[in-house]
Amino acid sequence: MSSISCSCGEEGLDAPEPSFVWDSVVEKIEDAETIVICGHVNPDGDAIGSTLALGQSLRRRYPQKAISCLLPTEAPVPRVYRFLPGATDMTPASSYPLNPDLFISVDVPTIERLGDAAAIAMRSEYVVTIDHHPARSEFADVVVRRPEAAACAVIIDDFLIFAGYPVDPDVANCLLTGLVTDTGRFQYQNANCEAFTCASRLVHAGADPALVALRVYQSQRLEYLHLESVVMGRIEAAAEGRITYSYALASDLAKHGVSPDECDGLVDVVRSIDGSIVCLFLREVGEGEIRGNLRSKCSLDVSQIAARHDGGGHAAAAGFTFYGTVEEALDALLPELIELLHTLDA
Repeated sequence: MSSISCSCGEEGLDAPEPSFVWDSVVEKIEDAETIVICGHVNPDGDAIGSTLALGQSLRRRYPQKAISCLLPTEAPVPRVYRFLPGATDMTPASSYPLNPDLFISVDVPTIERLGDAAAIAMRSEYVVTIDHHPARSEFADVVVRRPEAAACAVIIDDFLIFAGYPVDPDVANCLLTGLVTDTGRFQYQNANCEAFTCASRLVHAGADPALVALRVYQSQRLEYLHLESVVMGRIEAAAEGRITYSYALASDLAKHGVSPDECDGLVDVVRSIDGSIVCLFLREVGEGEIRGNLRSKCSLDVSQIAARHDGGGHAAAAGFTFYGTVEEALDALLPELIELLHTLDA
């Protein structure tokens, strides 16, 4: 597979100019009759928002093309993102029967993170990746990877501007949702100048920040808040308060009537403790399987720990899957986090 790459923010890379790569992406879009767009498994606001924004903009520009926005698994769109235009029309990848001319992955660092959509990418004529996660290897023919971008939504916005594709209020709201969620409402370390410039541009295009805030952050079900109180009650500290951690069991979700797609915000509850600079949240997803989330509030890179457990992400936010019990996961992860803290003290 030949590849054209643009990877910014990393030293030692002899990459083509971004405009050259964008030209290649536009060319492949114009040549394709069937186009698929998909984000990563366990999709967050950036994966959903970037997928929908790109899909809607391309449909407006090329109404004659068959353009599908897919979900990587059978899991539904997380409840708080169902207000986004087009969210209810997303198709599970397992139900997509065609061999598309073009497959565009957004916010996806590895092909494994495409879930069921990985098979579609493999049988596509051409694959494009647009992403802001660091990656150890590439799986696409054309790669636009910018780890310094606050969200994949920022890169999609940049592409739509370059190509002259429509950015109407629906597209802008999808992109703003991706940007707001991946920056933690502009509270995380990745909330750089480019992120604020992009947000201003999206609001000018018709995005509604109050609507995004209301639907994503101010519309939680009472059942979820009861689960959140359980997680809060379990918060513990280690390393003199510099590490905080908590967990939720599968039985907790069942007891309170909460679905897994509602749990993304629980890690931020653990992250909010004063004095904590690294946090760990564990969620039991099935017998012997734990989904872990790591957050850093300083310069420490938690993605290296996630990578040890077949996960990944950004320096300040990463995830992984651990096979075992919550207790076993804590026994494995806490010493690694303490060791990471020692690098600050060295």
